[in-house]
Amino acid sequence: MNFEASVDISVIVNCRSQLMSIKVIVFDFDGTLADTFNAIVRIANRLADDFGYKPLMPSDIERVRNLSARQIIKESGVPLFKIPFLLKRIQSELHQDIEFLKPVAGIPDLLKELKNKEQIIGILTSNSEDNVRKFLNIHGLDCFFSFICSEPSIFGKSRALINLIDHHSIQSKSLMYIGDETRDISAAKKINIKVIAVTWGFNSFSVLNQYNPDFLVDHPGDVLNIIAQLD
Repeated sequence: MNFEASVDISVIVNCRSQLMSIKVIVFDFDGTLADTFNAIVRIANRLADDFGYKPLMPSDIERVRNLSARQIIKESGVPLFKIPFLLKRIQSELHQDIEFLKPVAGIPDLLKELKNKEQIIGILTSNSEDNVRKFLNIHGLDCFFSFICSEPSIFGKSRALINLIDHHSIQSKSLMYIGDETRDISAAKKINIKVIAVTWGFNSFSVLNQYNPDFLVDHPGDVLNIIAQLD
């Protein structure tokens, strides 16, 4: 796991916790902050022959959005030991396309509002830190984030969240995780962290709802309403 912080948020959390209820908001990157879905599908299709799986056809997309990551891996037939190499290749090729990717509509405004409310904002992603930082810098969003945590294991986010909490002495009840996949929900619920699932990313409303997130939202603006309710 690669963890990089631009400020010591443990100091911020511990000092303020005596005065107010602090919310540390951790975002997933792909599909949640950045609209990377189409780019990742194109790259994955280009790599299909190299890794021995069938490329996705346009007619497959909606069905795949209703599958968990484990189901997709099982259907692909790619051996588990090859998955890290596949992800590394996807990340490497995505780096070349970063400048063409856009933030999800409404995300920049959401980040501004959260920052204005003095929320501490970070990123936990399976993507590379280089890709995330390049994207944030291009779109002028780097100023909103106190830390970026890159977890290379596709199913390692619960461990990464625990490490993040321990590293910064954050109370788990003050942390909210926001993601677009079923594995984001599973990771948060495994360690009793509240999670907001978003429907504008990879997985569909239907399958996200089956995993029982604490909140399920259709628009970035809905996140503000939830945070306000919890203050």
